[in-house]
Parts: sequence; C-alpha cells; structure tokens
Amino acid sequence: MVWSNITWMLTALGAVVVLLTRVRLGGEDEHSSGVSAVNRPVLNLHTVVGVLTLGLWVAGLVTDRRALVYGGLAGWWILTLAGLALLLRWLPSGGRHSGEKATDAWGRGAGLSVLAHVGTLVGASYFTFVVLTDRI
Repeated sequence: MVWSNITWMLTALGAVVVLLTRVRLGGEDEHSSGVSAVNRPVLNLHTVVGVLTLGLWVAGLVTDRRALVYGGLAGWWILTLAGLALLLRWLPSGGRHSGEKATDAWGRGAGLSVLAHVGTLVGASYFTFVVLTDRI
C-alpha cells in the first residue's frame, strides 16, 4: 500500500470539506440548516483552522519537517471537532415553538454535512495513524 497517495488524496478531500462548508454555510443571509441557526463563531473557526491546517500539513509533507506535520495533525483534530460541532445544528430542539427542519439545496438535509465531517474524523484518524507509525 502506498501511504503517501492515500495521504495526499485525503488532504485534498479535507480541503474540499473546508471550502464547501464555508460556501454552504457562510452566506450573508441568515441560514437555518436543520432546526437551529449556524453558529458563526464555530464556522469561522472551522474556516480559519482549516486554511492554517492545510498550509501546515502540506508544508510538513513536502519538507518532511516533523514540527509542521505535528502542527498540521493538531489542526486536523481541531478542524474535526469544529466540523462535528457544526453538525449539532441538526439535532431537534424539541421546543414548542421550534420550526420544521429545513433542507438545503445540496444534499437535502444533513447528509452531505455528515458525510464530510465524519469523513474528516476518519481522515484525522488516518493521519494520526500514519504520523505515529512513521509511515510518512
């Protein structure tokens, strides 16, 4: 198995997740995906950490500097937690005055977000494995 090919593919998919999350949820109008509004500070954290993580991670992979790789790995985990926090908006609120679940144009509901952010969790786990077992 060629670990570097898988690592680069998952890195590219991580970049897509960061970009699409921002595009889907970052509009100026008030989005309400699911049953509650998008948490803007978490979305901003997701975007900023995502961009910084990609920069550190790619620089670490290209230069083989362990400090950059470990910094990128920490960023992947922060990004994963922020992404999973964004998924919390899909939980039902159960309030008497809560509205119906909204659907979005891409993926009709939480499906695409779940796929992306659970995929990021799998990717961060894989990155941790290859870094700790010195396969990159």
